[in-house]
Amino acid sequence: MKLYGLIGFPLGHSFSEKYFAEKFAKEGIHDTVYRNFPIESIDRVTDMINENADLCGFNVTIPYKQEIIPFLTELDVEAEKIGAVNCVKIERTLETIKLTGYNTDAYGFRKSLTGLIGEIRPKALVLGTGGASKAVKYVLSDLGIEYKGVSRNASAENISYGDLTRDIAETHKLIVNCTPLGTYPKIEGCPDLPYEFIGAGHYLFDLVYNPSVTEFLRRGAQNGAKTVNGYEMLVGQAEKAWAIWNS
Repeated sequence: MKLYGLIGFPLGHSFSEKYFAEKFAKEGIHDTVYRNFPIESIDRVTDMINENADLCGFNVTIPYKQEIIPFLTELDVEAEKIGAVNCVKIERTLETIKLTGYNTDAYGFRKSLTGLIGEIRPKALVLGTGGASKAVKYVLSDLGIEYKGVSRNASAENISYGDLTRDIAETHKLIVNCTPLGTYPKIEGCPDLPYEFIGAGHYLFDLVYNPSVTEFLRRGAQNGAKTVNGYEMLVGQAEKAWAIWNS
């Protein structure tokens, strides 16, 4: 029996286990299982791998997309450029365990984003500084989209939420939420934006997919913005991970 899984903490919001279970059932894959591994510290990852001899690969979610890197044997070229990993392939021999890190978030985000904006290349705001935001910024740069990073505290790389003026909000038509704000069960949360300046002509992309309509997306849609949640991105990155594990 082949085993795959997801590490992160907490994992109560994740659809990955359900997604792969349905995929295996639909495609008649009977020798494979996908499990959640809610580890409270990244230091537990080595024990998890050793304790599950059938584990052939795993996905990585919040908060370990950057913390996993020191535990890996090598990085795929794109993952190294991004600086974050959400997919690990395990190759075992009698003496060694090789862990190769990949980033399939970039693939999933690009596919979903281009479906939302088409050929338009609006200026963007990227909310959050975690591993997912690194993949988002990588894709935006590759597509020639100018962006500003936004975080709770201003820095050399980011402006703060308090710096978001009407002009910035109105001229940056694409807003990507890479924070966990609004994720189940704390669905009332949302990024602290001047929503009154967001409306028709804006595109709001939320990497959160549970719930399907977050408070961030609800407020944008209420003002006429086009919105998309992170489910299509989840599917894209999951299928890319499956291809990597089976290559």
